[in-house]
Amino acid sequence: MRRRGLVLVCWAGALALLAPHATGVERVLETAARVDGSESARVEAELASRFRAPFAQYALLVVRGGGSPVTPAGRELVDSVVGAVVAVPGVAGVRGYRDARDTLLLGRDSSGTFVLVGLDPAAGRPDAIVPQLRSATAALTRRLVGRFPLLELRWTGETVLNADLRQASRASARVAEQRALPLTLALLLLAFGSLLAAGTPVVSGVLVIVLALGASGMLATRWPLSILLQSFVSMIGLGLGIDYALLSVSRFREALAATSDPVQAAAATVRSAGRTILLSGLTVAVGFTALLAVPLGELRSVAVGGLLATGFAMLVGVTLLPALLAWLGRRIERGRLWPAHQATGARWRAWGRWVTRHPVAVLIAAGVPLVLLAWQATRLQTGLPRGDAWLPRRLESVVALRDLEKMGRGAVPQTVRVILELPGRQDVLSRDGWSAARGLRALLARDPRVAATLSFTSFQADRPMSRLVFFTLSGDVRRSYVAADRRAVLFDVVPRERADARDLVGLVRELRAVAADAVTGLPGARLRVGGLPALRADYDDAVRRRFPLVVALVLGGTLAALFIGFRSVLVPLKAVCLNLLSVAAGFGAVVLVFQDGVGAALLGLEAPLDAVFTIVPTLVFCTVFGLSMDYEIFLVARVAEARRSGLDERAAIVEGLAQTGPVITSAAAVMVVVFAAFTLGDFLVMQILGLALAVSVALDATVVRVAIGPALLALAGRWNWWPGIPGGAR
Repeated sequence: MRRRGLVLVCWAGALALLAPHATGVERVLETAARVDGSESARVEAELASRFRAPFAQYALLVVRGGGSPVTPAGRELVDSVVGAVVAVPGVAGVRGYRDARDTLLLGRDSSGTFVLVGLDPAAGRPDAIVPQLRSATAALTRRLVGRFPLLELRWTGETVLNADLRQASRASARVAEQRALPLTLALLLLAFGSLLAAGTPVVSGVLVIVLALGASGMLATRWPLSILLQSFVSMIGLGLGIDYALLSVSRFREALAATSDPVQAAAATVRSAGRTILLSGLTVAVGFTALLAVPLGELRSVAVGGLLATGFAMLVGVTLLPALLAWLGRRIERGRLWPAHQATGARWRAWGRWVTRHPVAVLIAAGVPLVLLAWQATRLQTGLPRGDAWLPRRLESVVALRDLEKMGRGAVPQTVRVILELPGRQDVLSRDGWSAARGLRALLARDPRVAATLSFTSFQADRPMSRLVFFTLSGDVRRSYVAADRRAVLFDVVPRERADARDLVGLVRELRAVAADAVTGLPGARLRVGGLPALRADYDDAVRRRFPLVVALVLGGTLAALFIGFRSVLVPLKAVCLNLLSVAAGFGAVVLVFQDGVGAALLGLEAPLDAVFTIVPTLVFCTVFGLSMDYEIFLVARVAEARRSGLDERAAIVEGLAQTGPVITSAAAVMVVVFAAFTLGDFLVMQILGLALAVSVALDATVVRVAIGPALLALAGRWNWWPGIPGGAR
């Protein structure tokens, strides 16, 4: 308070420094999925370095409406497309239909074709080239529309699809923010009754988002961060920024009513609400810190974004906001729309007295339905949903996938890339090396899920392997499939049409379990498996393996933080158990809506899912656990404060509910609005996350914290604070 002017100046400087980075954050965030240290990542790196393959990373350009590529006009069109694309900076190579040997590049019944475009990793992030590729083909379409009025050029492939999905996620988040802010302001007006008091938390939330995104943008220039970070910074920054400001404004108005000095009132706010904010922020940070244990670029990026948003929300809540409140003083009541009234506190006191008198009845009435909903979580199935109905249908890359399916080439983007590493000084063109390669190729070709096994002939028709063919190939094709030292060879395994993504993940796992020396006859031979199905397998394995560790870290960290904050054993244990109940209820709602289809049509889902994405439980658990702990801390901190003032246990619970009930319900309503806004988009992952978070927070605030929690406090009595009683109160 003595240096509040300096505080305001420092925050203005921070905003001036970080805001420019926030506006350009999308340009530095990655869109590609990444599993750090995984086999799929090693295969991709090896193809780009050891093989010097121009198509280690590639995009597919689907050409439709230009006539058959076997005709002179069609071949001329393909040549024009190749010429336009190869001129784009960052393109390592382009291969289009040339003759009868390129049958894989030709659609069924010659209905269309696609062009394979290699992306040069040395030119920067592959996804950064996608806008330039689209710009080049858009210009080409405009130039050729006179000759080919039905011409359609669409991009797809793993890199393009990832870029589109994550951009769609960000666009969905931006729309959700635009929906949430007006509703949030309306809820805060109901809570405070004045425009300035309601607007202060909204400004705080927006400020936290800008600061956190700006800091993320600065970090992303040094370390790779996923664009998924943006959505979580928006959700967490807005929610926590508003929650902590709402608590501070409420305590400030309360203190201002007891003293005429705004500075003293702001100082009292920091002493009371500040400690609660710091303890609450610490528990939220525990959840995001645990995500760092999962070696996924996306989850670690979410962790970084969540930690930055939480940190800025805490700092704004305990420094900037009190300084602003001291300056505003009684002007915080400006723009009052209706007279202030005290009826709300009286109603909460009446509710608190009823709960403390009938704790068992409250536990039965509130707990049984919640436990029944939470029990549905036992049916939660995780994995990649079968089919592709979960993909947003309006994305260009998704439309192009449909085009490939019509051409009978829909499985090409699912190609599995297998590297055979020969032992010792073996050469793939030697008798033993050649025999080993043929043995592996035969094994791959026998699998009923495989349509073609390609090597030495690039993306051409599947032909018998011949050492003579190798010497007739162009240099870029040889480099694509044989390592420079000729001790490793690549096989591109093209699945059968309509191959299920989950079955291909199973194929990857089976190939990784193959005894390479038995198949090749060479002791010491090794197989490495990459490609999109391998990435999905690594992604799934990384999340499943680390989920128990994440849960243990969150539970242990939260218990430790609450024990330090409250000097109690029972309070942390109760809080953690109730949080687990809230999280399970959120998962139960996901099962009912997305797996059973209850109300799914309202969210635009055409049919129930057989599984939800593997990443969802981890994200929901870490996010909800910290956020719902906010309300536990708000309530218990106020009860403990009342105990220190000399009230007995039941009176302290009643007082705590009367003072924090309005804050908890208002803060939770804001969170629910923010999360629910994400369920209305067309990006399924964010819809599932939004529903799980909204249901968990809503039930936590309306059932757990204001009914079950106080009832348990009443039953435990003075044992709540064992091994000590706050302030020595008796």
